[in-house]
Amino acid sequence: MNPFYTTGKAFVVFGVILLLLGLLLLLFGKNGIGIPRLPGDIFFKKDNLFFYFPLTSCIIISIVLSVILNLFFRR
Repeated sequence: MNPFYTTGKAFVVFGVILLLLGLLLLLFGKNGIGIPRLPGDIFFKKDNLFFYFPLTSCIIISIVLSVILNLFFRR
């Protein structure tokens, strides 16, 4: 198989994924994506300092994406 064909196919798939993510951010960016703050998410606010890191949300999203991708790319 031609390596340029495989590379081109990968670029098209990644492009479609980026396009879909961009559309989701445009649709839900101003109102938030709708993922609530979960226990375990790091949130710190003091005076003019604001820090938020969704640790638990990242772990849950990672598990869900791992399961979905394993279902699609299983050999």
